Amino acid sequence: MGVMEDRLPADVELARHLAADLDGAFEALVLAHQDRLFTIALRTGGNRNDAEELVQDCLVRAYRALATYEPARIRELRLRGWLTTILLNAGRNRARVKRVPTTELAFEPGAEPAVDPFIRRDQRESWGRLLAGLSPAQRTAVVLRHVDGMSYAEIAEAVGRPEGTVKAHVHRGLAALRTALLASEGPPEGLRAEEIPA
Repeated sequence: MGVMEDRLPADVELARHLAADLDGAFEALVLAHQDRLFTIALRTGGNRNDAEELVQDCLVRAYRALATYEPARIRELRLRGWLTTILLNAGRNRARVKRVPTTELAFEPGAEPAVDPFIRRDQRESWGRLLAGLSPAQRTAVVLRHVDGMSYAEIAEAVGRPEGTVKAHVHRGLAALRTALLASEGPPEGLRAEEIPA
């Protein structure tokens, strides 16, 4: 996946609308980001219900924060990274209270042709087990980089770690996934261990 721009043009425009009319533009923020936030929440450690609740919590926190910001601050926000940070922090807070199950982690590497839904479910479960074997820092870094397509700089900002640390987490996470694939009875359908990006 290619490196994403620091601020996407749609988010720049959306930030302007939010600064001018928070209540009128907030629905557009939700529609623009809810799916990617759900994907991150699901793939970094929760089941569907937990992921849905986490996204709702994230969006409520985002609205409350925006309501306290000056318009100039809202216009300068990097919405994508800012929302990801809120989501990850909300997830950490929940994990402190309740151990988040990782049995339903989902990972679908790239678009695939139509296949038997049971095979796809098996693939998601296989990838979920592999991702669950990573440390939380590695899992988050790999998902944000290779599923959500964030740049290393965006991830570093979102997780509050140096860019070099993020790169190390991605590299080690991918190496661990390769090792796990090789050690397993076989990689998920349609993917070989050597195809996992470095």
